[in-house]
Amino acid sequence: MEQVVLLDDSGQAIGVADKSTVHHPETPLHLAFSCYVFNGRGEFLLTQRAHHKKTWPGVWTNTCCGHPAPEEPVEEAITRRLREELGLTVHTLQLALPRFRYRAVMDNGVVENEMCPVFVAFTDEQPQPNPEEVANTRWVDWAKFSDDVIAGQADVSPWCQEQVPQLVKLGPNPLAWPAGRETELPAAAR
Repeated sequence: MEQVVLLDDSGQAIGVADKSTVHHPETPLHLAFSCYVFNGRGEFLLTQRAHHKKTWPGVWTNTCCGHPAPEEPVEEAITRRLREELGLTVHTLQLALPRFRYRAVMDNGVVENEMCPVFVAFTDEQPQPNPEEVANTRWVDWAKFSDDVIAGQADVSPWCQEQVPQLVKLGPNPLAWPAGRETELPAAAR
């Protein structure tokens, strides 16, 4: 049974819950991650969530999202999920937004409520999507994609909608983004 790490408002771990039971109208704050994967041409791997997902089914979003297991380092969780969801191995993984946090409500009342550090990764492999997790993928030009998200012209997940403007503030070239400070991660992710 996959579990998520529950958090208090300061980012300290306060327990665990089964992932299958945690997302509902009163979803407790928990630890997650987002990852944006780029290739050597500076393209970003956009993914569409599987249509049977409990939260935001069929929505286009950043490359990979997930939850570290209890006691699992976030970087290991990211590399695990990239392999499981997309068959990808990355050659670089870097923290970008250590303090990202969001809360979003679906039309049916189900809530996402996460402290969700954002990472960037790089690969020149082609994805092999796991249909249980990912319905579709496409490599897109980062500048155009980010411009469209900021202009409200891209229909993406609410967390992606919030993350992209913060990533753009790091500079126009993802290969040159400064690394985020690990000391700013939620305590449960350090």
